[in-house]
Amino acid sequence: MKFLFSVILIALVSAGAEIFMPWWTIAVVSFLVSLFIEQKAGKAFLAGFSGVALFWLVAALIHDSANDHILSAKMAMLFHLPNYGMFICVTAFVGGLIGGLSAWAGALIRPRA
Repeated sequence: MKFLFSVILIALVSAGAEIFMPWWTIAVVSFLVSLFIEQKAGKAFLAGFSGVALFWLVAALIHDSANDHILSAKMAMLFHLPNYGMFICVTAFVGGLIGGLSAWAGALIRPRA
């Protein structure tokens, strides 16, 4: 239950934070959530990865469908990817790695009783 709560909390707070702050606040959000919600390091990594990847995937799909996939198709060509869908998946994966590593750090720095 803590895992699912962490994933949802990371996704929602990251979405709210990115409205007013830079993109890298996802790392701060993942770190703080895993610092305050006690989990093992592996589960914290998966929660951070899943929460941020889910948020970035949904955000990328919303913004991409608004412009008929023009920008993502050009970026996919730039990075030699087969189509714009692969570019969106890579974007979500990179965001997930950032969130997962910062959540992992938060879980490891948490003081043990």
